[in-house]
Amino acid sequence: MSQPSEPKWLLLIHQIPPKPNYFRVKIGRRLQRLGAVPIKNSVYVLPKSEQSYEDFEWLVREIVEGGGEASVCEARFVEGLSETEVEALFNSAREADYLELAGGARRLRSELSRGKKGEYDKEDLESGIARLRNRLAEIERMDFFAATGRETIEGLLVSLEEKLKASLGQELDKDESQLGAIEKVQGRLWVTRKGIHVDRMASAWLIRRFIDKDARFKFVPGKGYRPEPGELRFDMFEAEYTHEGDRCTFEVLLQRFGLTESALRQIAEIVHDIDLKDGKFGREDALGLERLIAGIAMANPEDEKRLAEGSAVFNSLYQYFKRKRA
Repeated sequence: MSQPSEPKWLLLIHQIPPKPNYFRVKIGRRLQRLGAVPIKNSVYVLPKSEQSYEDFEWLVREIVEGGGEASVCEARFVEGLSETEVEALFNSAREADYLELAGGARRLRSELSRGKKGEYDKEDLESGIARLRNRLAEIERMDFFAATGRETIEGLLVSLEEKLKASLGQELDKDESQLGAIEKVQGRLWVTRKGIHVDRMASAWLIRRFIDKDARFKFVPGKGYRPEPGELRFDMFEAEYTHEGDRCTFEVLLQRFGLTESALRQIAEIVHDIDLKDGKFGREDALGLERLIAGIAMANPEDEKRLAEGSAVFNSLYQYFKRKRA
């Protein structure tokens, strides 16, 4: 007889007195800072861990001391929701956090670009970057399932930090070995995060079609992965090829490998607008591709199948732009 699976979730079930209002707001903010998401009225969930259990227990004590009722229980599943759907709730919340933070980074960059070169306040830039870094660290602590968006904000922050280094007369830390030509990356194993979406699908297609026709791919957890010798990572934290400044991974690959074809640049603009959500290129065709990619992801939980179907889409899109130009 098979053993029952271990509980994966912790549920906080609580009732808070309607008055005073500030207490309800206070508890709501506490739950937000823990990264808990609501699944029903007065029911919040966190992935099970010692830290999550301790956090919920302190919150229970605070609710009871405030005149409310609360309890914590373990659960193997959440009624009415699949495991994938619960994880999607967490990812949706974190993606919104990353998107808001990226907006703050872009505003800071815009303020710098409006002034003449060298006239911005370096202390303001330092403090602005520090605030963004601190907020990023807070979001990362709540990002239990490696939500999309972390690479975007990291690329923007690196760009700001390089601007700060340049203003201080420091040399930028560039690893020239990463700027190698196509022949230097043949026969490698390319690694990226599980749950591939538009930028990772497009980048994998680009790698296999234009960089290494024999490329092999490995899909790993978004957090805590340590690369093996000879592996090349893309579109993930500390990857050899990932977001730089306001460029998505697909754009970075084009630049690093000298791929300048017009059809590829047009695909890059669409991928950028979908992935970074900043409307930089204003591509009207981005919405249609975004829905198509979302449908591929919904229909295929396996990354290999997503890549196969996504590659067929990008092959067709490439042919369209190539022949349209001709």
